[in-house]
Amino acid sequence: MTAMILRPFVPADREHVLALNNDAVPAVSRLAGSDLDRLVAWAESVTVAAEDTAVLGFLIGLTGPGLPYGSDNYAWLSDRYSSFLYVDRVVVGPAAKGCGVGQSLYRHIVAVGASRFPVLLAEVNTQPRNEESLRFHERFGFTSVGHASTEGGTKEVVYLELALPAD
Repeated sequence: MTAMILRPFVPADREHVLALNNDAVPAVSRLAGSDLDRLVAWAESVTVAAEDTAVLGFLIGLTGPGLPYGSDNYAWLSDRYSSFLYVDRVVVGPAAKGCGVGQSLYRHIVAVGASRFPVLLAEVNTQPRNEESLRFHERFGFTSVGHASTEGGTKEVVYLELALPAD
């Protein structure tokens, strides 16, 4: 085995990323292929964590406000921030959890946004509760900036903010 690398998303990753995403529901929302294609086209950054040919995880970072994205979460954030980098979704496959993949993906998106955006934003489900992600974001330094009911009341989320370095 080789070491894990972070690299930009390539079209050959599409089916792997879709499978990882949809296996992680309800921690993230289900995606059809056309939804993923749209997110990739809008994204500031789509980073894949890989080892050999295996996709271990990925992170999609969007900028805002201003995208024609119908997400309740993106709309909530866009109403409150004039400039941001947003973790629309991050997924680490079950075999790679606890191996530093999430930390590596987040360090990378922080580097992407540093000096260009004041904050990195994310949301995490509180209903159904995603305890693992809540702990991860707290350890990484995110703070809560609000709560909302989304997806027609089927989910509750906490919105999180991390100040990005100016230089």
